[in-house]
Amino acid sequence: MVPMRLGARKRRPGIRRTLTTALLLGVLALSPVAVARAQNAAEEHVAAGLAAYWKLHFHEAEGHFRAAVVADPRSAAALYYLGYTVYKIAEPRRPNDPGKARAAELFARAYEIDPGFTPGWGVPGRP
Repeated sequence: MVPMRLGARKRRPGIRRTLTTALLLGVLALSPVAVARAQNAAEEHVAAGLAAYWKLHFHEAEGHFRAAVVADPRSAAALYYLGYTVYKIAEPRRPNDPGKARAAELFARAYEIDPGFTPGWGVPGRP
């Protein structure tokens, strides 16, 4: 028997199988049904975020828009509205507030995803 060095780890024989299973489950999560659910969740969070935004509850709106981005990272609307809300939170602060730079990054990501995006601001039929 060979003594084990201090700090050395034992190899677990099932780790490769566990990683393979996790990878397969991740691929299955990208099914069309899962994508549609994510988009619906994102749309619901965007709608809730806009409702909070119009009540001037910017931090609440930010939470909804962040949840929308988590649900659908390719949602230009979620990224745009998150950017605008981050800007509104940073607006009363100093001119070079980091929140304003973060808002610019979010706007850029939104238009990178959908260059023709036009915000609807809660108008029915528009994002």
